[in-house]
Amino acid sequence: MSWFKQTWNSSIGRKFAMALSALFLIIFLLQHFLINFTSVISEKTFNEISHFMGKNVLVQFVMQPILIFGVIFHFVMGFILEVKNRNARQVKYAMNKGEANSSWVSRNMIYSGLVILFFLGLHFYDFWIPEIAHKYIEFKPENPNRYFGELVHKFADPVRVGIYALSFVFLALHLLHGFASAFQSSGINHRKYSPMIKKLGKLYAIAIPAGFIFIAVFHYLNQH
Repeated sequence: MSWFKQTWNSSIGRKFAMALSALFLIIFLLQHFLINFTSVISEKTFNEISHFMGKNVLVQFVMQPILIFGVIFHFVMGFILEVKNRNARQVKYAMNKGEANSSWVSRNMIYSGLVILFFLGLHFYDFWIPEIAHKYIEFKPENPNRYFGELVHKFADPVRVGIYALSFVFLALHLLHGFASAFQSSGINHRKYSPMIKKLGKLYAIAIPAGFIFIAVFHYLNQH
């Protein structure tokens, strides 16, 4: 217990925990994108996968709470690290001209994170809260073919589509630094493989958010 407390109270320990939560969310984001992308290819497939995810006990009562905890933990830990490191960074930049040695994205992760947090609130309001209300509060009869229509309906509003697109641009900026940083902070730092991880991180940071934007725009254009 004392070892855990000592690790948690150390800067390295907090960064390691932050990195693990980031890697977990990166995997989830990819899985979430792959499911949503089926809505572009096949309405039937999207409904089938969504219905399975919505009725599966393991997903609903094990994975979903873990995901919510992971999201909350990642953002809370991010704010804690930002507060604890802000003064230290200011001194370091003054001595070593950190602004010249680090990217704008890496210095402003907290701001891109706040935009993403706002987007998650909107996303919960649009999808998660209505889903919980539908199943556990209103107890409406289950319709396995309702998911595609509900998704498409949310993307009928150009303002909402614009907000989603802008949010994913900020997610891309966040991932451009966060992807490689998560691997490095978790101890995966190798002279041979780190450059490949950085290239993979840039590809992921651009492709996945762009894919989500494409899904939203695709469904919007198909309705107009």
